Amino acid sequence: MSVVTTETHGAVTLLTINRPERRNAICKDTALALQQALAEFDGSGQRVAVITGAGDEAFSAGADVNNLPELWRCIPGVGVATDKPIIAASAGWVVGGAMVMHMMCDLAVAADNTRFSYPEGRMGFTGGMIAGLAARIPHKIAMELILRGKPMSAQRAYEVGLVNEVVPVGRQVEAALEMAQEIAAMAPLVLRTIKRFVGRSVLPRGPSEQMAATLAELGLVQSSRDIEEGRSAFREKRAPRFEGR
Repeated sequence: MSVVTTETHGAVTLLTINRPERRNAICKDTALALQQALAEFDGSGQRVAVITGAGDEAFSAGADVNNLPELWRCIPGVGVATDKPIIAASAGWVVGGAMVMHMMCDLAVAADNTRFSYPEGRMGFTGGMIAGLAARIPHKIAMELILRGKPMSAQRAYEVGLVNEVVPVGRQVEAALEMAQEIAAMAPLVLRTIKRFVGRSVLPRGPSEQMAATLAELGLVQSSRDIEEGRSAFREKRAPRFEGR
């Protein structure tokens, strides 16, 4: 069974982290699969994406410590740059790197059992991208989550602006799809332009976010057909025939 499933609902794409037996923890394969799914969404005619986790126990328990991923790969706007709107639909635990993923979505719907937690200070490691939380909710609320590591309820997250709607458990995906369908009916060029302005000129980008975005851009070159063509041409002592992809 795929670790990430994709469904289409009209012009809306639903992406589901599908590891409920591991509380949807993000392993290496999951990060790569989600990155690919986001890239396919961005290159398609679909207009809005919803990201969720299978079941109601956890959106995601964060990075799988038994198979550590390059987590930046599946972070919206970092592993895959897109100007299309993305909505998070969460239930249960949203932990560590999954909280970063949630934070980087444009809108969020949370079931009333959702709990946000960033425990890296207790565990001794971090990717640093969580620093961007301080640009998205009040500074001291962000620092309390990051420095103290205490869970935040869905209601508190709504009060401080981390989520847009709180709904009963089991309705989070339905409510997010309803929101997405409403957005999908609007002028896509306008929405993409505004999102691009916000992402590039309004919200600051921390050092970890900039580093990950740079790695993503370099990765496109390193995995391109052109790099293989260049190597082949060099070995065969001929002029390369580049395609720009």
